[in-house]
Amino acid sequence: MDINHHHTLISIILTMMITFLSIANTKPTIELQIGVILDADTSVGKMSKTCISMAINDFYQKHNNYTSVITPHYRDSKQDNVQAASAAIDLLKNVQVVAVLGPQTSAQVDFVTDIGNRSKVPIISPATSPSISTKDNVYFIRSAHDSTSQLKPIVDVIEHFRWKEIVFVYEDGEYGRGLVPYISEAIRTIGTKVMYHTVIYPSASDDWIRAELYKLKTMQTRVFVVHVLTGMASRFFKKVNETGMMEEGYVWIVTEVLTSRLHSLDRVDIESMQGVIGVKSYIPRSDELIKFEKRWRQEFRRLNPHDEVTELDMFGIWAYDAVFALAMAVERVVNEVNRVNMSFEREREAMSDLDAIGTSEMGSSLVRFIRNLRFKGLSGDFHIADGQLQPSVYEIVNIIGKGEKTIGFWSPERGISKTLNDQTKDLKPVTWPGDSHVLPKGWEIPTSNENKLRVGVPAKGGFVQFIDANTNPQTKQVVVTGFCVDVFDAVVGELPYAFKHEFIPFVTPDGQKPAGSYNDLLHNLSIGKYDAVAGDITILSNRSDYVDFTLPYTEAGVSLIVPIIDERKSAWIFMRPLETELWIASGAFFIYTGLVVWILEHRVNKEFRGPPGQQVGMIFWFSFSTLVFAHRERLISNLSRFVVVVWVFVVLVLTSSYTASLTSMLTVQQLQPSYTNIDEIKINGESVGYQGGSFVKDMLIDMGFNEARLKVYNTFEEYDHALELGSEKGGVSAIMDELPYIRVFLAKYCTKYTTTGPTYKTAGFGFAFPKGSPLVHDVSKAVLQVTEEKMLNISNQWFGAATTCDQQNGAKVNSGTLKLDSFKGLFLIAGLSSTSALLVFFFRFLHQNRELLVSQDSVSQKIAAIVKIFDVFKDDETRNGNLEEPVEVFNNNNSPASTAFQQEADMFSLDEWFSATEPGTPDHETIQVVETATNIR
Repeated sequence: MDINHHHTLISIILTMMITFLSIANTKPTIELQIGVILDADTSVGKMSKTCISMAINDFYQKHNNYTSVITPHYRDSKQDNVQAASAAIDLLKNVQVVAVLGPQTSAQVDFVTDIGNRSKVPIISPATSPSISTKDNVYFIRSAHDSTSQLKPIVDVIEHFRWKEIVFVYEDGEYGRGLVPYISEAIRTIGTKVMYHTVIYPSASDDWIRAELYKLKTMQTRVFVVHVLTGMASRFFKKVNETGMMEEGYVWIVTEVLTSRLHSLDRVDIESMQGVIGVKSYIPRSDELIKFEKRWRQEFRRLNPHDEVTELDMFGIWAYDAVFALAMAVERVVNEVNRVNMSFEREREAMSDLDAIGTSEMGSSLVRFIRNLRFKGLSGDFHIADGQLQPSVYEIVNIIGKGEKTIGFWSPERGISKTLNDQTKDLKPVTWPGDSHVLPKGWEIPTSNENKLRVGVPAKGGFVQFIDANTNPQTKQVVVTGFCVDVFDAVVGELPYAFKHEFIPFVTPDGQKPAGSYNDLLHNLSIGKYDAVAGDITILSNRSDYVDFTLPYTEAGVSLIVPIIDERKSAWIFMRPLETELWIASGAFFIYTGLVVWILEHRVNKEFRGPPGQQVGMIFWFSFSTLVFAHRERLISNLSRFVVVVWVFVVLVLTSSYTASLTSMLTVQQLQPSYTNIDEIKINGESVGYQGGSFVKDMLIDMGFNEARLKVYNTFEEYDHALELGSEKGGVSAIMDELPYIRVFLAKYCTKYTTTGPTYKTAGFGFAFPKGSPLVHDVSKAVLQVTEEKMLNISNQWFGAATTCDQQNGAKVNSGTLKLDSFKGLFLIAGLSSTSALLVFFFRFLHQNRELLVSQDSVSQKIAAIVKIFDVFKDDETRNGNLEEPVEVFNNNNSPASTAFQQEADMFSLDEWFSATEPGTPDHETIQVVETATNIR
């Protein structure tokens, strides 16, 4: 018994010694007070309070060697902004907290932030509104993602599905309004427009919400981005279903504030949101988080025994990590300063509660550490930079069945992807509203009778094949027909969605005449009077400044229509086979060849002698008679025979070519335009016509035409009448119009008119829509389909099958006019042959009379003597040398020539070159010329 008592005493002493030593080695603990402001009766408030309480316990269990400890003081803001501010003042004034966790909402934080700035106490809140800036409010720390950070993943989803229009729906309040300017700017970067902003007031009745939804339903846009809290979402999406807007073709995208709180909605609310897409911050499912969730449920049930346990969301997890961040910052401040002053410096005479609070002595040091902090937390990488939590990865979910399904992720580095490590920019299959798996187009034409697509059409007095609008006088119903209308209807039929439309003629109020030009019609489209314009509207660059055009559905270009001339009926067509230069060259060579032959034959051939008039006639006769090979004159000189042989060959080629060309002209129709280009018409000051309301008038004025010479016409019949009259009789010499009209006009009047000049390029006919209309892309695609498959049938229906004009089969055929260039070689040969023969003759002639050339006579006397000798005829006997024919050359005894001959006292002879080859002549012929000794006084 004594032994046992002894052992017990020893154990007590040892225990006391160990405890004493442990206390002696433990550093003194500094307790710092923190405030926590929450909406205690809300699920988020209860969840956050549980997480904060657990975080404080978990932190100091992990860091039991810390010299500081934070003690929370909870206040209920009761979902009231003023109450939140009052709670903050109470905590700062009476408790002297070194930091405040909360409040929860942006509106409450907007009040409390100013208090924190004045007291230099950090306000750590999950408020996400971008209107509360961490840069402007140094003591405000955002422990959640700024709501603008979710815009990038939302915008990337919209861009991925190529939606060009959205409607932004937001709940009125600091939280909702804060995102409005940012979403418009973010959407604009991808070429998408926010077509409408719809604000939902928290106090709005169900009827008001329903009416607002019906208004949205009448619009084209079918992509809606919804930024509302869970309470409003429950009411809002029920009305969306009631109005039939949760059906196929609609797209609903919800922001993080709703996506992250889906678990707080009941089954009916989730069913009303089937097919909705949402984004939320991605929290990795670590083992630590899974274990914490289990403990959290137990703790939540203990603290709130009468409440149903909800799902832990990111706001609770961020609240947990925010406590860790604050505790670490407090410890750093405690360790870095020698003496921690937790008091507030206050004014002596405080005029208000705010003045009574004073300023925290350690607030500036504490906020400096918290504003730039990073650690591995329960949410993953918990990184606060510049006073707010930095975003990392977002999760993209699709609300299906009882909950959500992950369809992809978004990260700043890779953008959207199916999985976190996937490099492919794609998403998993999405189930859209109406249980549809077909990608919505993002817009749709309303199909209610009150909201038909208003399609403006031009009113035309003529050209009814293209478009014709008439009003039934009894029913007042507008009937629009024509090629352009049928094409438009065919295009609409190719669209993957159906919508109703009505044609509205562009006419004056009395409906009797057009209300303006095509430009005026398009201007009315741009200001919203029409939803589209269909008709023969030409795509022009200046028009594209204020409307959008589809792809063209007709051929493009502008050209001239002019009368045609059948040149076979011309009295001078026989002149056309040879061009003018060739006629002149041929005539010159005929004369030249005849002259050469006359020179070569004159002294030896009686047929080339006689009176001067006869000899000139012989020159022309002999030359031109070779055209038909009718020359009968016997040639004596071999030189002339050589010349004629060559020339006859040239004539043969020339006449054969002439005959062939003329035959072609007379047998093949030669239809030529009266004018070949527009400059010719402009220079001559001729009048030009154009179609009423067309841009062609401006085009002609830009070309330099006098506006007074331009005349407007409205039917093909007026075209015909004006061209028949011509400019001289009050009509026009040409009409400028677009190719589609020209094709139809020439099909009817192909025997009278044709096109001429260059074709001025245009883009063709297209359908017009307001600037930025999403219809343009789909209609353009449908135009291509119609062009490939149905355009021929529509064209044949209105214009008939494409045929050729028999009367114009020979039109514009090359006339076959022969040009001088084609005969230069022949003329060169003929010219060289004749000239060579002529040179040989003169060289021989002068050589035989060289004594005359060296005489002392004057040049004129020598020339006269040579001419006299040249004119001497040599008959057969003279050429045979049997008879000497005296020729009196000069009758002046005193002439130098006479003296020279007398001194020589001799005879001289002229030999004919190539004489041995001439028939009936000796090898050498001599002509003796004796000067008469008679003196003439």
